[in-house]
This record gives sequence, structure tokens and C-alpha cells, in this order.
Amino acid sequence: MKLSDYVVDFIHKEGVSHVFEFIGGAIVHLLDSIYIRTDIECVSVRHEQAGAFAAEAYARMNGRLGVAMATSGPGALNLLTGIGSCYFDSVPCLFITGQVNTYEYKFDRPIRQIGFQETDIVSVAQSLTKYAELITDPTKIRYHLEKATFLAKNGRPGPVLLDIPMDIQRAQIEPNELESFYDSQEYRDLISTNTNVINNGTIENVVTLLKESKRPLVLVGGGVRLSNAVEELEEFLEKTGIPVVSSLMGLDVISHYNSQYVGLIGSYGNRYSNLTLANCDLLVILGSRLDSRQTGTRPDTFARAAKKVHVDIDPLELNSKVKVDVTIRANIKDFLSSVNQSIDNSLNTDINEWKAKIESLKDKYPTYSFKPTENEIEPNRFMEVLSMKSGEFGSICLDVGQHQMWASQSFKLSKSQRLLNSGGMGAMGFALPAAIGASLATKKETLVIAGDGGIQLNIQELDTISRLQLHIKIVVINNNSLGMVRQFQDLYMDGRQQSTVNKNPSFKEIFKAYNIPVIQLRSLNDLEFIDDFLSVKGPALLEVILERNTEVHPKLVVNRPVEDMFPYLDRQELKDIMLIDLVEEMEIPK
Repeated sequence: MKLSDYVVDFIHKEGVSHVFEFIGGAIVHLLDSIYIRTDIECVSVRHEQAGAFAAEAYARMNGRLGVAMATSGPGALNLLTGIGSCYFDSVPCLFITGQVNTYEYKFDRPIRQIGFQETDIVSVAQSLTKYAELITDPTKIRYHLEKATFLAKNGRPGPVLLDIPMDIQRAQIEPNELESFYDSQEYRDLISTNTNVINNGTIENVVTLLKESKRPLVLVGGGVRLSNAVEELEEFLEKTGIPVVSSLMGLDVISHYNSQYVGLIGSYGNRYSNLTLANCDLLVILGSRLDSRQTGTRPDTFARAAKKVHVDIDPLELNSKVKVDVTIRANIKDFLSSVNQSIDNSLNTDINEWKAKIESLKDKYPTYSFKPTENEIEPNRFMEVLSMKSGEFGSICLDVGQHQMWASQSFKLSKSQRLLNSGGMGAMGFALPAAIGASLATKKETLVIAGDGGIQLNIQELDTISRLQLHIKIVVINNNSLGMVRQFQDLYMDGRQQSTVNKNPSFKEIFKAYNIPVIQLRSLNDLEFIDDFLSVKGPALLEVILERNTEVHPKLVVNRPVEDMFPYLDRQELKDIMLIDLVEEMEIPK
């Protein structure tokens, strides 16, 4: 059997039906092995970075594995941003790169290059992958494929990379004689390491804390989805009645129409959500790494009056950024299953007063970027209206920038909808290719929300969307600037807007070149155009024109605790609504 045929057969058995690629000479054998099959398809994107993002979204939507391929040298290097995105957001993806023939490869020789486009991608990618390997022995292909996919999907998930030289790809192998990773001592050592440290005492301690708490709160992160624990979370919330807030990556683990859902926390969270977190007396943290975008730059003040229980599969994330009272290294699904079994009718803590307090905060501090005059489009209200009309979309893919925060603050997700963000990497250009992967994984309509800056980073993928006639609708929020950085410059650089304000090209003409219809929305009077946009068969663009100086509010400023967001509340007002003492004010650095 040809080795490249074996690789493709292996990928298909992993439940993968689409491979994202941009062809080059060093992966011709692999793509030819896909060409001769009917059960797996090449999706030819127009840039390798787009292929990596598409594979990431594909994996996040199908819950198994995403696969992207690229040629050696520039092709492999172009995958790196997407590989890093998978690494930081814990997404299981297999990246396969072609490499020059082994007899052209320099190995340890102290020269820069021998073969054309030869690049040591394994060394480059090692810090962004769970496993990266150059395949030099055809008889080891099964071992490395099995090891790579096992590591990608188990423990804390993440990306893996296999670099396969051309002579290895075309080698003939005997499949039944190949060594298996699952028969190895290496595999036995890996599975003997217990990743779940859950015992009865730990669960009893958590249940006791729940019973004693008067102001409990759950913080859900991306780990809830990664561990497939949505149903267990729903059962836990139903049994306890506890309110829940989310991180950016946890936004889609619960319906936003659920009465227990409060909102987004963090640097660009809803003010009422941050106030809720600041006032809780018990915080149960599920699969969130508590990065600075959540805690602000004062992690010592984060949920400072609360006892904190932190559950995560990665022990290195526990007590890393925020010191907590109870650390539990466990799969979220397993933890919630254990807690749910231990909760009985004795857990009748009266938290109605706490819930009433939260509702009063939500009523008093609704999220607006500004108070509109006349027919101005206020972006948070626009996101609410758009979400109310977007029930048919299976997934919403956000790019990176102001629009991402407006949508994360105000786009209301139903139970069945997914929201895909580029979290840890925060890569502009993510949304358009992510929508390609999400659309092909689910066969459902997909919505892109991007800014005028981010849409241009992978705008070439309009060709992929148009060519495949994917059911993708694209919203571009256009304020003719890289608004998030411009807002930062206005706050910290005395308004010097270096490199952030530019006149955009005509998106109408660009999209027209790809045979994608365009509708523009310039005022609140045009909101009915949203229906026209959504009714288009196939892809379409809705361009929303905003004033250049539109900002994201509220926003957490450096050296402030999460409850003290800009625009600042009057100090007495803040003191009156807080159930705990205010922290000492600090000078805000320039």
C-alpha cells in the first residue's frame, strides 16, 4: 500500500470528511490519495493560514479532529498562526506538512538548506504543538499517526504536526505489519497517569461550600465545551439554581435566554457581570484559565471575597494566576457528573436575595457603547437585533477587534448555537476561514461578524466561499479604523493614532467581484435591511457603517479591579452597590 493512501485512510477513520489545504509540490502525493476517494474531500483554500483556521473551526464544531495540509517551506510556515490558535484554545487538530526528500534534507549538517523550500518546520512548531515529528521511517507511520491523534484529543487537547518527506509519502508499506502506538510502553505510561483527581472528600467539600454559600456563582470557560460537559452543566445549574457568568471562550455553553445566565466577565465584560463576580461569596470556576483578559491586571482583587473552587484538566493552570481555595485537576464532565450525583434535596440554600441583586444590576447598568442620538447605530443594540433575527445560524464566527466585544457583550445565543472566537491567539483574519470549516462540519448556515480591518486579512477566502456556494452570511462593522487599537491609543497615547486610521477600499466592489451581493446599513432606519440580507440565497455581505470614533464600553482599565470599569461610576454609587469593601484606589499609569 502506498504510504500516502494509508495516511488518508487513517484520517477518514478518525471521522474526518474534509481536509483543508493549499496545494504545493511537497504534498501532491497526499492530495492525490484524497482525489481517488469519494468519502473524504479536499477543501482548497487560498492561503494556508485560512486552512488552519478552517480546520480549527471544523474540529470545534464536529467535536473530533480537524486536519489541514500544506507544502514545505512557506506553506508550512503559513500554518503557524492557526496552529498557535489551536494550541492556546486547546483544539485537537492534525497538521500534516510535506517535506523535501530525506536524501535532500540537511538533518544535522551545519548549512542552511539543501532542498528547494526545505524548512525545519518541526523545530519551529514544537513550542506551539503537543507533538511534532519528522517522519523518516515509513514503517513508523502508524505509530506516529496514532500517537499524534491520541495526544491531540486526550488530556488538555491541542494541535499536533507530522512532517512527511516526499520519498516517505510515496513509499510502499505493508499495513498489517506496522507497529502500533497503542501496543507500546509509551502509551501504557501515558494512560497510567491519572488526570482526574476526584475523590469523595473533594466532592463533599464542594457540596458543603455550595450549601453554606449565600452568593454563589459559576464561571464557565471553554473547557466545558472541550470536555463535552454541556448536559452535565445544565443538570448542575438546574439542581442548584446558581447564576452563571462566562469567559470569552465559554460564551456558548449555555443559552443566553436561560434566566440563570448573567453575562460576560472580564476586560470588556458586561458591567453587571463584573459586579456580580466581584460580590459573590463562592466562585466555582469550570475550565477557565483565568487569564488577564478575565481578571484584569489586579488578579489579587479578583472575586476577593469569595471562596474559589477551580476545576481544570491542566494542573499547570491551577493556582497559576489567581490563588484559590480548592483546586481540582479533572475533566469537567467527570467533575460535574460526580457533583450532580452528590447533590440531593438537602441543597436548599436560599439565594433569592442574591438573584434579585443580580437582576437589579442588570436593569441598572445595561450595556451601551454610547447613548445614540437620532438614528445613529449603537453597536450593542445592533448586535441584539441581529441575534434576534439569526436563529437559523448554527454557528457565529467572530473576528478580532471592537466588533468581537460588541457581539460578545450583546449577541444573544440560543441553546443550539455556537460562538467561535479566537481567544488566546486573538488573530485578526480568523472569522472568514473559520466559517468555512464550521459550515462544512455542520452543513448549517453560518454567520461571520468581522471588522473592516480583520475582514481584509483573509479576504481571499471569499473565493472559497463563492466557489463552493457555502451558506455563509458576512457582517462587516466598518468604522474605517482598527478601532480596538485606536481606542487604546486615545486612552494611553494622548490620541496619537499611528497606523490605525485608514480609508478602506470599497467592500461593495470587492464582494461584487466574487459575485457576492452587498447590502449597506447606515442608520437605525435601515434595520429592515437585515431581513433582506438574511433572505439572500447563498453568501451575502451586510456592511454596517459606524462613526470612526465609536468605542467599546464598558472597559476595564489597567490597575482597576473588575468591578471598577470605565466610564467610572461615582465612587459613592459604586460603594453603595457593592456588598463588600472597595479596594484601595491606585494611580493609573500613562
